[in-house]
Amino acid sequence: MKTVTIYTDGACSGNPGPGGWGAVLLYGEHQKELSGGEAQTTNNRMELTAVISALELLKEPCTVELWSDSKYVIDGLSKGWAKSWRARGWKKADKKPALNPELWERLLNLTEIHTLHYHWVKGHADNAYNNRCDELAVAESHKF
Repeated sequence: MKTVTIYTDGACSGNPGPGGWGAVLLYGEHQKELSGGEAQTTNNRMELTAVISALELLKEPCTVELWSDSKYVIDGLSKGWAKSWRARGWKKADKKPALNPELWERLLNLTEIHTLHYHWVKGHADNAYNNRCDELAVAESHKF
């Protein structure tokens, strides 16, 4: 399988408010940037959308090194929280509804196609790709 490195970030001006997301995909010498946004959303929805959009771009099953500064996304996947929420009918352990179930469902379906390795990166620090994703996300949020 091909190994693709993906960096993602989401941004929101107000939470909820206008938001954006950005992703950078790296494969060999190739680099692709993606971004988008919504007029009324949350930071977590934008973080999820960035990962989903990047994974949906892949044309075949890949090994993916996923880098994100979102503990919500990284922990939700790596610690199995999202799978547990789905198994309980989108309820958290405290019986409260899990947020963003439709996005988590799409993301979990994608994790069944690809082999993902999860990496948390400190946001707004010295990681050039994470910073580029932040720039893309913020620029998209400003369009609204």
